[in-house]
Amino acid sequence: MRFGFMEDFRNPTKWRRPFPEFYNAILDQIVRGEELGYDNVWLTEHHFTEDGYNPSLFPTATAIAARTQQIRIGSFIVILPYQHPVRAAEDAACVDIFSNGRFDFGIGQGYSYHEWNALCMDRSTRGERTREGTEIIQKLFTEDRVTFDGKYTQIKNMTLSPKSVQQPHPPIWVGARGPKAIKNAAKSGYHLMATLGPDPAPLYIETLKESGNDPAKFNIAQLRMVYVAETTDQAWEECQDHLWHLMTFYQDILAEANDAEGDTNPLPAASARELRNSPAADAMLIGTPEEVHEKLERFCTEFHCTDFIMDMQFPGLDPAKATRSMELFATAVMPDFK
Repeated sequence: MRFGFMEDFRNPTKWRRPFPEFYNAILDQIVRGEELGYDNVWLTEHHFTEDGYNPSLFPTATAIAARTQQIRIGSFIVILPYQHPVRAAEDAACVDIFSNGRFDFGIGQGYSYHEWNALCMDRSTRGERTREGTEIIQKLFTEDRVTFDGKYTQIKNMTLSPKSVQQPHPPIWVGARGPKAIKNAAKSGYHLMATLGPDPAPLYIETLKESGNDPAKFNIAQLRMVYVAETTDQAWEECQDHLWHLMTFYQDILAEANDAEGDTNPLPAASARELRNSPAADAMLIGTPEEVHEKLERFCTEFHCTDFIMDMQFPGLDPAKATRSMELFATAVMPDFK
């Protein structure tokens, strides 16, 4: 199993640092992650948020490429309907070149109604836009000249130049939560990214087999909240307020989207302090190295996963503390599962 960590560059007002200072601290953290032997750093996007959730993944990926040598850099995910697919393909190719072939191209359709409303776009078109855009991107990477007359995008006699280092293109991953999106990812031959909600892997693997694809050739990423400290109390005391900020943000947009079972469930606790004793804590790997090791063992028996992605740098958390958590995980937990 490969191990990666997520960076969303969120800098909430309550704990705000100057953005240049904060961005540099996160870049230093990513460099330290590479030194510790993590396989991937994954970037995620949202838009128009109070906490400055990273809205622009490709420039961020390029900045990381300039500071690192080995760690793979991935998007988890680029919200494709918000972008022209030709520009997305060009940006992905450039990141792959700057990183010398270390880019993983994760794509998704998005779900936040705040974003769709702000952009004056019809959210009911997100699936069609994503499928059409992904088809265009694949053609641009694999064909010399592309003409496409789609519902949302039309291009004529177009050549992608320069192309990526990885051939025929960087690995394409799809973030999918609902059954339709999960099946489409498998039928199209894309790797799968799983986030919150029920495990999409069983349906994905089943559909791969039905489509004549060998599941052994495909990757499944699973995202979990992870935080490690010397004691259980220290782990929770350091991260619970920041984890609460994260959960309340997603509660609103997931409940309105209602893409997967459980999206409309209320928050599992009434306050940040109560999180550790709530049902949600069972799905989080928070505690001492021994406790996190035990939870990861259980996770490995219950979920299909080739790429374990950890959200450790919770919104507003001091990067030095999250980096220390990364170090503890890398030295005391990760070696037994690599």
